[in-house]
Amino acid sequence: MLKIKVPLDSKETLADIKVGNFVLLTGWLLCARDATHRKILNALKEGSFSFDFTNQFIYYVGPSPTPPGKIIGSCGPTTSTRMDPYLEEFFKLGIAGTIGKGKRSHNARDLHQLYGTVYLITFGGAGAYLTQFVEKLEPIAWQDLGPEAFFRIKVRGFPAIVGIDIWGNDFYELSSERTPP
Repeated sequence: MLKIKVPLDSKETLADIKVGNFVLLTGWLLCARDATHRKILNALKEGSFSFDFTNQFIYYVGPSPTPPGKIIGSCGPTTSTRMDPYLEEFFKLGIAGTIGKGKRSHNARDLHQLYGTVYLITFGGAGAYLTQFVEKLEPIAWQDLGPEAFFRIKVRGFPAIVGIDIWGNDFYELSSERTPP
């Protein structure tokens, strides 16, 4: 089991992470879904928004309403392929990894390899379980979008499995393992 501090100090940390490894994340995760991805990219192009994405991880999540006395509502991952059209733009901004559920497209796998980034899979259908790893929630922008707002969560020991490593090895296609250059 590997423990990873996020955001990363350096993307070089990712060289030690292999497809299928179980990891525990501690630190801050950016949170965004498809509407937020579009909003961020449009605002960056317009010059109405700026943010340092360097070495950050984006968790594809749109939590349910927060119950009284809780930090966050159920916060399970959303299907990652919906974010595939935005993936390269976010890698160009410096994102080091993505977190969600399910298989990614072949293009997404190739982009992870090209940019030396990882895709982590966390437990779909277990959003209530995942709330126990969230220590804090901070809004960043567009709170009016509700669960589609851009925010970040502070996590401790947040569990995930490496779905795509920096060499493009895919958890869902282990029989076609790639090797480091």
